[in-house]
Amino acid sequence: MAAAALTREGGEDAFRRLFRFYRQRDVSDLRGVVDFSVPGGQVFRSQLSISSVSDQDAYRAGLQPVSQWKAYGLTGYPGFIFIPNPFLPGCQRHWVKQCLKLYPQKPNVCNLDLHMAPEKTVDLWGQSKEQLRRKGSSKWEPRSLLEKLRWVTLGYHYNWDTKKYSANHHTPFPSDLAFLSEQVAAACGFRGFQAQAGILNYYHFDSSLGIHADESELDHSRPLLSFSFGQSSIFLLGGLKREEAPTAMFMHSGDIMVMSGFSRLLYHAVPRVLPNPEGTALPSCLDQALSSDLPVGSVIEHSSDEDWQVCAKYLQSSRINMTIRQVLAEGQKFPEESGTNGKGQAPSEDNHHQENSRAKRHKPNTD
Repeated sequence: MAAAALTREGGEDAFRRLFRFYRQRDVSDLRGVVDFSVPGGQVFRSQLSISSVSDQDAYRAGLQPVSQWKAYGLTGYPGFIFIPNPFLPGCQRHWVKQCLKLYPQKPNVCNLDLHMAPEKTVDLWGQSKEQLRRKGSSKWEPRSLLEKLRWVTLGYHYNWDTKKYSANHHTPFPSDLAFLSEQVAAACGFRGFQAQAGILNYYHFDSSLGIHADESELDHSRPLLSFSFGQSSIFLLGGLKREEAPTAMFMHSGDIMVMSGFSRLLYHAVPRVLPNPEGTALPSCLDQALSSDLPVGSVIEHSSDEDWQVCAKYLQSSRINMTIRQVLAEGQKFPEESGTNGKGQAPSEDNHHQENSRAKRHKPNTD
């Protein structure tokens, strides 16, 4: 296959060659991409810690009982766990709405803060919802502010210049997202996980995520959790060096990836966003309605029909990814720093998500 042949060529490192191969819009040979809905080959069933999460806590987070989840590993990637959509019907909608309506609000930080006055980014949802609702299919229509959103940081805000977190740039981490993350981590054997930092990435069909490894957290013993919603993507998982050829895999709406142990510091990237394989505007799992009978203490909220119409319109050409991390070990503190302002903002949006960037930045749309 073309992808396999690329890994054997000399010259440019194998990861970059495969990134460019899958980045091409006209690539139709996707036979080398792992599909966890049809496991086999290097895919094997992975065990979960079922007793670590009560059914009640799973329901409160909008998840099926852990005993009903399917989890997979990949040969050669110890510590990597892939969980195909474990969400209860309708519950993905809550996280989509939070990522578009709530989490971009201040005091959280987003890419639009780099070149817009603070008062202009206070209510991205309010400024965009009517424009999104009326939006047609023409690519020449002006983009709303929500469509220009590329990243949002939560908790300890990632500094794109220094590639570090700092004690003096921190805002409260969303309690609902912390609860979800704690349950998923516990199910994967990491009880006591603390969700301290989040990077939300907003992708469109022309977006990609450059080759990088997540090394900035001070505690690498805790996992990296990744949640995907909306359109699908190809995810590349490589090795400890960029010269090592990566494995390509599909990520669909509702899928969760956990990178821990050996896999925690591996290079990875997203070269391409794809329409969902069902061929419909939205994956069927997003068409499901939320039950009216939510458990006591649920962190899931019902979305109004009006709000969901805006979210659904956005997702017809977009994908949202939440990556959640524990930055510090229990009792650990940040080292003393001098000469840093801790602002946690990227230097320029012009460089976002170039293929050879290690930062989590989006390549800007050409329009």
